[in-house]
Amino acid sequence: MSSRYEFVLLAEQPQANVRELCRRFEVSPKTAYKWINRYRELGEAGLQDKSRRPLSCPGSSSDTLEKAVLALHDTYPAWGSRKLRSLLGEGVLPHHSTIDAILRRHGRHLRYGADRGDKASSRFEHEAPNDLWQMDFKGHFPLFDQRHRCHPLTLLDDHSRFA
Repeated sequence: MSSRYEFVLLAEQPQANVRELCRRFEVSPKTAYKWINRYRELGEAGLQDKSRRPLSCPGSSSDTLEKAVLALHDTYPAWGSRKLRSLLGEGVLPHHSTIDAILRRHGRHLRYGADRGDKASSRFEHEAPNDLWQMDFKGHFPLFDQRHRCHPLTLLDDHSRFA
């Protein structure tokens, strides 16, 4: 027997104190009265959790928009949502994230850098030592006396990677 069903059976008894039962079962009175009313209307089936899924989604994309986006993506498979949006034409244009969502929903979303033919980036290396040095300022941090700051600067030889 579920605790909800047990609660409702005890609450339906004559002389039952619903607030006392709420304290005992550790539920709010609002929830308790919801269970009691559902039990009276639907019986034991009314004590099951209801789905929180909305009944409708008025902001969803129309079928015609989805078909247009998918047709454009068939024509230009390497193009992203911003370029596809520019080709949709006049009228109400969806945001590029909506086009991304449509492509993702149909399994056609391009991951950035994937399937584009980009080569993996290779490490930049100069021909000989001391030909080129990189310098990088790393910000600053306070010294122990809290009055002065250290401004670290790194130097890197592009051939030997010696810092």
